[in-house]
Amino acid sequence: MEAPRFLLVSSLSFALLLSVVSAQLSTGFYQNTCPNVESLVRSAVTKKFQQTFVTAPATLRLYFHDCFVRGCDASVLIASPTNTAEKDHPDDLSLAGDGFDTVIKAKAAVDSVPQCKNKVSCADILALATRDVVSLAGGPFYSVELGRRDGRISTEASVQRKLPQPGFNLDQLNTMFASNGLSQTDMIALSGAHTIGFSHCGKFSKRIYNFSPTSRIDPTLNFSYALQLRQMCPINVDPRIAINMDPTTPQTFDNAYFKNLQQGKGLFISDQALFTDPRSRATVNLFASNNAAFQQAFVTAITKMGRVGVKTGNQGEIRIDCSRPN
Repeated sequence: MEAPRFLLVSSLSFALLLSVVSAQLSTGFYQNTCPNVESLVRSAVTKKFQQTFVTAPATLRLYFHDCFVRGCDASVLIASPTNTAEKDHPDDLSLAGDGFDTVIKAKAAVDSVPQCKNKVSCADILALATRDVVSLAGGPFYSVELGRRDGRISTEASVQRKLPQPGFNLDQLNTMFASNGLSQTDMIALSGAHTIGFSHCGKFSKRIYNFSPTSRIDPTLNFSYALQLRQMCPINVDPRIAINMDPTTPQTFDNAYFKNLQQGKGLFISDQALFTDPRSRATVNLFASNNAAFQQAFVTAITKMGRVGVKTGNQGEIRIDCSRPN
């Protein structure tokens, strides 16, 4: 009879551990060690954003890819001399360099203040930089919980089956997000980040050229949009060519992504599935008609995402160089 009781106790401890983790993150975490951390990060990120808009989608996607693999611990930033770190996995090779550079610049700005030097984790800098790029692109400005520590491990193998794929359906998306404590509404709101995203042609070429034996073009894709995409992505296109995921307002963080889905203009199968599937369509319609509802849901979702698998207290470390463990 002892075994079931032990299992109950250990599962209760795990539940308590999860609640303790979010309790250890707090918006005022650095108020005594580096009180100006937010303005230091924001000014560095703003400068970078003014140099290139890619800063915004690149940083946001970097944060998402970090949190879904080993939790939000900046493990995605680690470079491996043998090219076997997270960033070397095929799913991460398309992470734009401007995202990594944003964190490096923000870290340098924080460390240039003697009081702050090596006090703020790379994981927290990435979380703050993400909030700042969302706001700079016209999205909401929200409070960021802080207190994450940096992970010491980054392996290519750990990325396998941890990130959503462009061909995912609603069930596959929900399963993956649920494994990170995120609801269907959270998943739809976070998908809305594609309002400032871009993609290489290879990620969706099947939808416009050889979808199925009976239909070359995916029938859920708006036909005139498909023809436009064919023009931008001819058969032997340069693989470096990038296409905006929001064809209407590609450089504004707004709800146009959801309005596009209503017209069959979701670039990925995983985008259009949110409208095609009746179980998620009502949320898409709500966000399409109400930008404030979308932004509020996005803030809730990205705050929850920022708690995924975090290391706090004496776990992990404060990395001196974001690209390698101490």
